[in-house]
Amino acid sequence: MGLLDTFAAAYSYLVTHSDEFLGLLEEHLTLVLVSVGLAIVVAVPLGILATRNERAKSVVMSVGNVSQTIPTLAIIALVFPLLGLGFLPALVGLFTYALLPILTNTVAGLENVDESTVEAARGMGMTENQILRRIKLPLALPVIFAGIRTSAVLNVGTAYLAFFIGGGGLGVWVITGISLFDTPQLLAGAIPGALLAIGLDSLFALVEGRLSGESAAGQSPVSG
Repeated sequence: MGLLDTFAAAYSYLVTHSDEFLGLLEEHLTLVLVSVGLAIVVAVPLGILATRNERAKSVVMSVGNVSQTIPTLAIIALVFPLLGLGFLPALVGLFTYALLPILTNTVAGLENVDESTVEAARGMGMTENQILRRIKLPLALPVIFAGIRTSAVLNVGTAYLAFFIGGGGLGVWVITGISLFDTPQLLAGAIPGALLAIGLDSLFALVEGRLSGESAAGQSPVSG
């Protein structure tokens, strides 16, 4: 079977199993978006805390580094006695894996804000919280979003592992296709995942651009 025939067979498999595909895609997308969303909620405040206290920074970055080095399946194995099989343990593993890129980029973005800009804001009487909200975060936004985009793309691929603990997602087709030497089924699960990663990266880039534009237009050191 030639390459074009293989892709045609994968497309045919996807079309003939479209209802199942939509269900798996929804599960996959939910795992990625919820895990990254939770990681943003946790990692951005921790990154802000880390820039304000060196001891906190050491602890936060150490925890972030550990979370990245532990394989997702190992995390799933650790939480399995508490959470069992299914969506939740897969979500915990993906959430843990998504933390570090967002955390490190938040710290880097905030710490790399030009100090002269910060000092000028202090000279105008702005408090540290005002400086954070109106100066540092808007300027650090592109770097923070780079971490979010990295986490989203990584988790699209990592979410395939949810299959092993009954978490669903496109890994059902990919792992089953590998086990059965069914290349069309494998590609029918893998290609949409690659397109999903590209799509999410583009979506977050668009959101970043909109937010950066609004921050530049609507905020200034001297505005109330």
